[in-house]
Amino acid sequence: MTDHVVIIGGGPGGYEAAHVAAQLGADVTVVDTDGIGGSAVLTDCVPSKTLIATAEVMSELAGAAELGVNFQDLEGDAATTIRVDLERVNARVKQLASDQSSDIARRLIRDGVKIVQGRGRLDGTGRVVVTGTDGGEQVLEADAVLLATGAAPRTLPTAQPDGERILTWEQVYDLTEKPSELIVVGSGVTGAEFASAYLNLGIPVTLVSSRDRVLPGEDADAAAVLEEVLTRRGMNVLSKSRMESVTRSGDTVTVTLTDGRTVEGSHCILALGSVPNTDDMGLQEAGVVLDDGGFIEVDRVSRTSARGVYAAGDCTGVLMLASVAAMQGRIAMWHFLGDTVHPLDLKKVSSNVFTAPEIATVGWSQKSVDNGEMQAEVVMLPLSGNPRAKMQGVHDGFVKLFCRPGTGIVVGGVVVGPRASELIHPVSIAVAESLTADQLAQAFTVYPSMSGSIAEAARRLHRV
Repeated sequence: MTDHVVIIGGGPGGYEAAHVAAQLGADVTVVDTDGIGGSAVLTDCVPSKTLIATAEVMSELAGAAELGVNFQDLEGDAATTIRVDLERVNARVKQLASDQSSDIARRLIRDGVKIVQGRGRLDGTGRVVVTGTDGGEQVLEADAVLLATGAAPRTLPTAQPDGERILTWEQVYDLTEKPSELIVVGSGVTGAEFASAYLNLGIPVTLVSSRDRVLPGEDADAAAVLEEVLTRRGMNVLSKSRMESVTRSGDTVTVTLTDGRTVEGSHCILALGSVPNTDDMGLQEAGVVLDDGGFIEVDRVSRTSARGVYAAGDCTGVLMLASVAAMQGRIAMWHFLGDTVHPLDLKKVSSNVFTAPEIATVGWSQKSVDNGEMQAEVVMLPLSGNPRAKMQGVHDGFVKLFCRPGTGIVVGGVVVGPRASELIHPVSIAVAESLTADQLAQAFTVYPSMSGSIAEAARRLHRV
């Protein structure tokens, strides 16, 4: 008998699960509200990293003179200013997001997955009720349901976006003119990424941080490097400054801080975290337990507290990364359909902050070592001594490795620098496969290359 799987949500957790379930012979229906790909493709990961790609080019051009590259205008005089056409950038961003969404939908249909437009909810009897865009309802029978509804930007009553000058990170792609002065409220990953990107696009940026440093949840050494680079490039970082309210008067936005200070700009991006899309879905009535923040509680194979109901992605609050959402969705289907499954192991997840420089991490952290959760030897190697870094004019960044004393097994790492998201991969393999620092060191690296610093750091962890 064919198993019927209904997936509510078309983001990474949903569409990756759909591919697995279809491959394993299930009858699969994806109920989608906002567009296949979800926020990851349409309003978050794909758009923001496309914007950041342009910012990276601007960052590299800023250091071109050091490499002997000069720019000239048509008359032969030296060009002193490079400008970004934000309207063209955002048009490209939205087109790429739309194309990616269409491509994912085509692949789902190719695999035999049915796509239903509408909002799905549980009815408490193992079925899914879908309210269509026309207000009509249809009922889908399901042997298993996967909830992959994602999350939305958090706002406050005193800081309400208007879509024009007070913006969430989902609304910035409608800008057609460069802000003359941008204020970013929130110094977590999202806030730091947008602040870094717009700074490199030539826009004056003030970053309002309620904590004593940017990226309070990341490696402290990495955050210190980033903050030093941002301030050197002209960003105004207001640490230990909590936002009280954001208001607009005409073309001026005012951020009022709890200590009475005010910051004025032309635009403000609110990066205040996320809230799960779990309201009005019949979850609690169906026996699905939510935590105090409204996130769906799941175990390591993506099961909720309700029989036959799984959940994946940002709506679970486990770790808000597209890669984790996708893996949670795959694990759910592997588990339900009886395939080989390995429970989610967050210590093997690599992640990246797409600032300039990038910050990539995997495995155990410096904080865990410092507070005694994990005993590990640590080596940190600045990139400034790397031959390739010198050739490319890279002065900021480092490689940090953690390995177990005695066995020498690599249990974590941090890379700060250009394309750190790519450089972290050999460290991720070492962590995933329990390789020793010696094994990592003895693998050949290209000379000269940035990855040579990873091997060099591993060599410094060798013990006779």
